[in-house]
Amino acid sequence: MRRLCLIAATVVAAACHHGPRVMPAPDPVADLTRARALLRQGKFNKALVLFRRLAYEIGPTQPEMAEVQYDLAECYFQTGDRVQAAHDFRQVADQFPTSDYAALALLRAGDANVRLWKDPELDPSYGETALAIYQELGGRYPGTEAAARGQVHVRQLREWFSQKDYKNGMFYFKRRAFDSAIIYFKDVIANYAGTSRVPDALMRLVDSYRVIGYADELKETCEHLRRFFPQTEGLDKSCPADSSAAAPS
Repeated sequence: MRRLCLIAATVVAAACHHGPRVMPAPDPVADLTRARALLRQGKFNKALVLFRRLAYEIGPTQPEMAEVQYDLAECYFQTGDRVQAAHDFRQVADQFPTSDYAALALLRAGDANVRLWKDPELDPSYGETALAIYQELGGRYPGTEAAARGQVHVRQLREWFSQKDYKNGMFYFKRRAFDSAIIYFKDVIANYAGTSRVPDALMRLVDSYRVIGYADELKETCEHLRRFFPQTEGLDKSCPADSSAAAPS
């Protein structure tokens, strides 16, 4: 009997030892510290898991929430999910517009859309969205470092868009579809002033007007070139004193 009691006691003790473990309560402060460290170390997938959890653990009115949402978006960006990153960065700027992260979040939302615009020759939707976001950034947060960086991207995107329109114009120009080419060249001039393709577009307008016999438009375009772009290569040949007599360049 004594032996049986000892065996029973051993079994009970073993059962207690292997019973359900009590999980510690979540510690958002410790988790946030760990998540920040993982992000700094470039361990974005591991940081992503923690920031996702923190997004549920931390209340929406707590001051850390803007940082958590921003860092979560950055993890999505760095792991290649640019669509989710663009959405989440946008949410940070809209939900926490007075936080320290708002301006930078708009900048990164623009960056994510630029990365999604894989081929400027094709659908420009992501590029147009990026341009609009960068311009919004300058309007909402003027004077910030993020806005200054955004303006650099604005200039680059305007160059890309002007190149795209100019190439479209040249497509029709080379096929002697001059009316269609003129539309694109005018778009470069009207919408992308200050870009490197404006003088080229004006020169191709000169060539187009000469071929189809638009004398008044030819004269006006040559005058514009001489006034604003006097150093344009080939200008003297395309726009001599008697513009109507010049040969196409």
